[in-house]
Amino acid sequence: MHEALLGIEQPGAYADATAGTDTTVELWCNDHCDLLHVSGAGGERVVAHVEGAVGVGERLAEGDEQVVITDDCLRAHDDDNIETMLAAHDCLLVPPLRYSRGAKWCRVLALDPANLSAFYRDVAAEYPVTVESKREVESVAADRPLLTLDSALPDFSPRQREALLTAREMGYYRIPRDATTAEIAAEVGVERRTLEEHLRRAENKLLGALGEYL
Repeated sequence: MHEALLGIEQPGAYADATAGTDTTVELWCNDHCDLLHVSGAGGERVVAHVEGAVGVGERLAEGDEQVVITDDCLRAHDDDNIETMLAAHDCLLVPPLRYSRGAKWCRVLALDPANLSAFYRDVAAEYPVTVESKREVESVAADRPLLTLDSALPDFSPRQREALLTAREMGYYRIPRDATTAEIAAEVGVERRTLEEHLRRAENKLLGALGEYL
């Protein structure tokens, strides 16, 4: 079995809502409505966009995290030929769909790598596509058949990822520390408080995603 994570720049209500934001939308389709998990500082703007597209029935919010149940299913409003392409090449879509940075991120499975390649060629002929990762699935576990470190890691915003990686490279997490947040901020090109905010958000996401496995 083969798996690829593809970022597809296909216009649509949820993808468009995340463009220019640090917000991520995860979607579980229920035919009559969508269940969304919205995370990031631009969540209110994104939810307002969603409400205008399909309506919002219920919403739970805590900080930058929101769970939204829509009034209608996005498929009833957006023309989406991705599922047709998946079926044509015997590929499977692993939920949830993820929308961030103005793109739809699809985790796609295929028994034959040639089918995965053919699906990619069809999609790339119509939309810009980014291949985030590719791997062969060699084993499964009963409770988490597709879990890898890649899939367990949270979706950092570009700024959060840059802050975290720069802090690591400069020795911020060594004991004793080799760099201060002021020095890292200067390297990244932002104010110290902004850098610290990016670091806190990245660390919070990382602990939230991996905490149950520690």
